[in-house]
This record gives sequence, C-alpha cells and structure tokens, in this order.
Amino acid sequence: MSDYQVKIQDYKVAAVDAVKSDFENIKDMIFTDYRGLTVEQITALRNKLRAEESTYKVVKNRFAKIALQQLDRPDVGDQLVGPTAVALVSREAGPVAKELVSFAKDGVLTIKGGIIDGNVFDADQIVEFSKLPTRLELIAKLMATMNAPLQNVVYVLNAVPQKLVRTLQAVADKMGEK
Repeated sequence: MSDYQVKIQDYKVAAVDAVKSDFENIKDMIFTDYRGLTVEQITALRNKLRAEESTYKVVKNRFAKIALQQLDRPDVGDQLVGPTAVALVSREAGPVAKELVSFAKDGVLTIKGGIIDGNVFDADQIVEFSKLPTRLELIAKLMATMNAPLQNVVYVLNAVPQKLVRTLQAVADKMGEK
C-alpha cells in the first residue's frame, strides 16, 4: 500500500500567505461576527475604523488559524467560529474597541474577542477594555494634574493686584457719589 499524501492547493497557500501578511505587523486584533450587517453598515464601520488607522476585513477561519499559528500568536480557535471579520489595529486598540462596542450596541454586530498586546481577550473583556481611557485621554489627565499647581500659583499672584484694583475702584466710586 502506498503512503497517503495530502496535496495542498496552491491557491490555499497563497490565501494563507495573504492573511499572514495582513496579520504580520499587527499586534492587536478584534474578532467579530458580522452576520446580518448590510453593505452600508459595514462600509460605515470600515470608515470609522479607518479614521483610527485600522482595517476591518472578513477572513476565512481556517486560514486565520493557520496564519496565527505560523506567526506564533496565541490560540484563538474558539473565537474563529462562524462568519468572522477582524479589526486589525495599527495604533491603539482602545479607540477601535470603543467603536466596535458602540457599533455592536446599535446593530447586529457581535464581538467574539481578540488579541490585545499578546493576550487573548473574550467578548466581555473587550467590552471592559473599551471602557478604559485611551492613551491620549490619560496624557491629557496627567498634563492637567501637572499644570494644576502652577495654575494655582498664578491665580494667587493675580489675586493681590486684582484686589487692589477693585479696592481703588470702590474708593473712586464712593468719592464720585459725594
């Protein structure tokens, strides 16, 4: 009896390579179930994600599993079931997660989970992650905190001349009445 050999089709190898090239430079990705979305809704979602420098692509689950395995990424096989679209995050995952969660509240989009900073997140964890402040919001809060003492010093230093001017104006008004 001859050995059984599996013949891998060239177009499948090319498809896996294409998915792998999409995933290669991306460290954060969020998986969704896009069933029931209209073309207009998907286009609107893609436009919102494009503003966050992210892409939203429909992927074949088997090809995505193979590509993630070849790239030594965590196993997310339980999330790659059924129709799957993936948001590939180029910069920061927080704003993208917020967009997807807000879109999921309005429409029929379902969040399955994702990979963020090399950690596997389920759907509930993605929702909680979306509630965290973004990097820019945290920087703004830090700058406001750092600026507060200096601002208070300016207010105190301004208070003395202002009080003097108000007192002089009150004296002048009183003199003008007489």
